[in-house]
Amino acid sequence: MDNKVIIFSAPSGAGKSTVVNHLLGLHPELEFSISATSRAPRGQEQHGVEYYFFTSDEFRQMIAEDKFVEYEEVYAGSFYGTLRSEVERIWAKGHTIIFDIDVQGGVNLKRIFGDQAFSVFIQAPSVEILRERLIGRGTDTMEAIEKRVAKAASEMEFAAGKFDYTLINDDLQTALAEAEKVVGGFLAE
Repeated sequence: MDNKVIIFSAPSGAGKSTVVNHLLGLHPELEFSISATSRAPRGQEQHGVEYYFFTSDEFRQMIAEDKFVEYEEVYAGSFYGTLRSEVERIWAKGHTIIFDIDVQGGVNLKRIFGDQAFSVFIQAPSVEILRERLIGRGTDTMEAIEKRVAKAASEMEFAAGKFDYTLINDDLQTALAEAEKVVGGFLAE
């Protein structure tokens, strides 16, 4: 099957970026889809590397111009989305797209791409462990962390039954091995 996509979704702090980066290092046929957002860069994030950063007004204009495969207003005034141009760019190279995306976006992408997509929900062992991981990052205020933790609890409920596979990230090495196995199976189809 041509034009495959692999979708990794998880609450903040569950480990999706770690898993995705691991898989990218193993599979040269995979290419990361850089999402667009209206939030400000965190830490050392750069435009066109981790995200395409736009203002809320720019993002709304791009929505009006139908430049997104999908988008979501995750928090009031804070948009995230997948640019059509990004999907076309990666598929034009003959690569499989790998997404590291929020839970609602993951569900939307699975609905849009159907059988072309393999969707994985990464779940931390508990909401408390998510909180500890977010604090350990050192990139957000406590207020932002608590907002993310509250969102994570609702995302875990929302995700139930909506993904092709659920990966519990309790032990990182075990989770990475499991991700390698399920992604390898999908790529071999």
